[in-house]
Parts: sequence; structure tokens; C-alpha cells
Amino acid sequence: MTIANDDAAAPSNDNHTEDPRTVRIKRIRFRAWHRGIKEMDLLMGGFADLHLTEMSDAELDAFERIMTVPDQELYGMLVRGEPRWPDLDQDVMDRFSAHCLSAR
Repeated sequence: MTIANDDAAAPSNDNHTEDPRTVRIKRIRFRAWHRGIKEMDLLMGGFADLHLTEMSDAELDAFERIMTVPDQELYGMLVRGEPRWPDLDQDVMDRFSAHCLSAR
């Protein structure tokens, strides 16, 4: 019996040679792809793959804050146009929303 190795999908534990920003981006990307509902995995993970490396530290902070929104509420904000939480960074939400609309 062969057991699948999921280590390739998980962030590396060998972080001593990587700078803190790279490690942070890997952790955010992993969390973005492992949300809980498949739709949000695809939307958030796809956005993360395309944009995390070009984001500033402040934008990464904002994206991590967005990641704290429960899946169903965030999906409603992004896909059904439900009201956004006022404390979310609107610029990052606009970029994320545009990505989600283009992915449909």
C-alpha cells in the first residue's frame, strides 16, 4: 500500500534558509487553498497564487484579515454582491472581487 505524500502541498518546515516574507507568503497561500468549502479554496487560492508575491506587507495584512471572514459571508460579498464588512481593506477587496468575477 502506498501512502500519498502531502508534504508538497504544505508549507516547508525547513524555514531556516528562507526569508520571513517568503515563509509568510507560503503560509498565506496554504491557508488560502485550504479554506473549508471548495468554491472559496478555488477563488482565494487562485487569487493568492497570482497576487501574493506582488503585494506589500500592508496588503498581505489586509488579505490575512479578509481570510478571517467566514466562507459563506465572504462568498456572498464576492459573488452575490452582499455588503462588505467596513473594516476590510477595500482596495484589496476590490482586487479580490475582480479576480472572482473574472474566474466565473
